[in-house]
Amino acid sequence: MSHEKPQSLEQRVAIAAEAALADHKYVSAIDVFTGMGLLAATHVEAWRKGRIDFLERMIQGNLKKISSAMAEFRRWARVRELLPSETAYVARGRTGIRNLQFSESGDPSIEKFYRTHYVSPELSERKRRNLEERLAKPPQPVVFQIIRDSQCSECGVELPRDSYLTMEANQPLCLACAQWSDLEFLPAGDTALTRRASKHSGRTAVVVRFSRSRKRYERQGILVEPAALEQAELECAEDGAERAAARASAAEVRRVQDRDLIARMVERLLVLFPRCSRAEAQAIAEHTAARGSGRVGRTAAGRDLEEGALTAAVAAAIRHKHTDYNTLLIAGVDRALARERVGDRVREILAKWKE
Repeated sequence: MSHEKPQSLEQRVAIAAEAALADHKYVSAIDVFTGMGLLAATHVEAWRKGRIDFLERMIQGNLKKISSAMAEFRRWARVRELLPSETAYVARGRTGIRNLQFSESGDPSIEKFYRTHYVSPELSERKRRNLEERLAKPPQPVVFQIIRDSQCSECGVELPRDSYLTMEANQPLCLACAQWSDLEFLPAGDTALTRRASKHSGRTAVVVRFSRSRKRYERQGILVEPAALEQAELECAEDGAERAAARASAAEVRRVQDRDLIARMVERLLVLFPRCSRAEAQAIAEHTAARGSGRVGRTAAGRDLEEGALTAAVAAAIRHKHTDYNTLLIAGVDRALARERVGDRVREILAKWKE
């Protein structure tokens, strides 16, 4: 039985702060609380988008524990001789940009403690300025295409399924009350049109919809000002042929690169596995190197023709083509167990092809 002494608050703060500093050269109170497991990143994101009224509401622990952790964090930063940098946390609301609130009281001194980041002196002045500007930039507003009927908390209008609503201070608002009803929906799919419409629009919002099958929100498009969409459509029409030619040229370059990778991979496979037929090596290379497949042949190691990556690709091909692995999966056998059952046969063929 382990009798390891639990970490003190000071140790937990230091571990979380050191990890954040090593990762991005600055540390914030949010970094510390998320690193300690007292604050969920999803709650931070919702607060940044204005859907939670104050962040302390979501931090696990009483005010005394929170205050003690904050004091220890400031002490740690002084010992490490980090540079304090006060950062604005803002969100876009109906009346424009507004300051986000950390504490329930909104006390200026408490808010300042939360807003202050501690930056590594290794960062140049230019990088510190860029960091401050990036952190102070409000996240893009999110509009939800709802999958069940709802109601606006302000005007009371009924919002049927597939309507749009946004959340402010954890309350649903229709687009009219959110003052976004004049924006136009642009579906996802045309990257150039979306990029240009966003550039020309003074106000934009991302539209998402919850997928029950994937258990996540998925982007549907954006809301933009109608005039911005018209301008973007004109620009895309003017250079549509040019962009189509560029896409075709880029596609041809990718096809040439893929053919070259597959050809080199076949030759390397035949060196590593001389008893494997050329037809088999060709099939393995084409399968594992398929662009966008996420298979081992598309990894950096696979493209560099490293032996470990190519051996893994060959083993996968053997498993699927020369064993009853697929039959086991269809019969409902767990994937890990199925791999274990055919493991000896895979290793046997690998050894034979290497002879």
